[in-house]
Amino acid sequence: MKNTYKFMLGNRIYNFKNLAELMAKATPKRSGDLLAGVSASSSQERVVAQMRLAEVPLKTFLNEMLVPYEDDEITRLIIDDHDTEAFKLISHLTVGDFRNWLLSDTTTIELIKQARAGITPEMAAAVSKIMRNQDLIMVAKKCPVVTSFRNTIGLPNQLSTRLQPNHPTDDVMGIASSILDGLLYGNGDAVIGINPATDNVEQTIKLLKLMDDVIQKYEIPTQSCVLTHVTNTIEAIEKGAPVDLVFQSIGGTQATNTSFGVNLKILKEAHEAGLSLNRGTVGNNIMYFETGQGSSLSANANFGLDQQTCEARAYAVAKKFDPLLVNTVVGFIGPEYLFDGKEITRAGLEDHFCGKLLGLPMGCDICYTNHADADQNDMDNLLTLLGVAGCNFIMGIPGSDDIMLNYQTTSFHDALYARRVLNLKPAPEFSIWLEKMQIFKNMDKFILNEKMPQAFFKSLSNVIGSK
Repeated sequence: MKNTYKFMLGNRIYNFKNLAELMAKATPKRSGDLLAGVSASSSQERVVAQMRLAEVPLKTFLNEMLVPYEDDEITRLIIDDHDTEAFKLISHLTVGDFRNWLLSDTTTIELIKQARAGITPEMAAAVSKIMRNQDLIMVAKKCPVVTSFRNTIGLPNQLSTRLQPNHPTDDVMGIASSILDGLLYGNGDAVIGINPATDNVEQTIKLLKLMDDVIQKYEIPTQSCVLTHVTNTIEAIEKGAPVDLVFQSIGGTQATNTSFGVNLKILKEAHEAGLSLNRGTVGNNIMYFETGQGSSLSANANFGLDQQTCEARAYAVAKKFDPLLVNTVVGFIGPEYLFDGKEITRAGLEDHFCGKLLGLPMGCDICYTNHADADQNDMDNLLTLLGVAGCNFIMGIPGSDDIMLNYQTTSFHDALYARRVLNLKPAPEFSIWLEKMQIFKNMDKFILNEKMPQAFFKSLSNVIGSK
């Protein structure tokens, strides 16, 4: 029999039928939870739920499954991989105590690493629900997560970018122009990653060869990725394509991943296929995952959970495969799930915090759709907050406008802004390359070279001449 959770405020007793309902009603307001019918009915009920959640022992999350163990392979992954020895460090704590422990000056990154294998995604989600934005930023800042492939990503005081040269028709010259534009602003150290307009194996191989040619020609210490379905990438590997990173969108329940056409077995096969190519030079983290609050609800696969808890559960899937990059595409699904700039900002900080706490190399696509109640000023705010929090990477897109996916995100200029005002560096190997190529004349202040770097002059002339 499941526990019930009560809290008395004055003369009124609030009842929450189970842990899932308590978690949902404690979640800061967002449109997706309202749509799902799981949100608190008032601000007062939300605060009461947060107060009651703070009293819940962390041990409870190991005994009361939010999604049944027998029905969901993600729940089985979380429970079967839980490290009881690591958990001993925090096993005596409640959710509220856990918040205080994380914020304490005596709790170092070394202690968090010791406890990390004992922290479940549900514990991370629960503690985030009772934290202010500044709490999420401060703890995430404590938790750098470093990964590597052809460069080293996630070091303290570093901000990398995914150069996203999407094109509505996958036009080669259009993609090449965007890649060149991004490189000349110092973008692309996390990955040069294309969302293909035509999603099949042949097109995937064509785009992979294009990016590989650019990387090889200019000896760029970075990696490429075509964000196609993982089964297409497996087939491309079998056909000898130059695959660096293996991509897949993932969710926090088995049913969500089924809607994406994947499961843990397929991801394991893809991970092994990517590793077999041995294309990394300084490391071998080869997976790239994307997530987003609302994906489980949109697939009717949320099991009555709030969308942020589902999102945190997706991080257990990512963690299993030692990724180079994990990207929460925070405002992409639309205002039905995150209505405005305030909700998008809160979600981005939550996702980054939960991922970093669990040991993931978290980046964020700081974005919104054109029908959301948000604008670029909201994105500037979230970008700055995430830069302070130690976010591993953001997106870099020409003019902030993805003309293929039709949404607004961060630009090449935005990355330059964040690096300048917060004194954040690109990946160290990429920084050396930027200086060698004379893209920046002052790497300390990120001052661009006024002249076109000689190595790119001919390439740019070819692009202009083709039009």
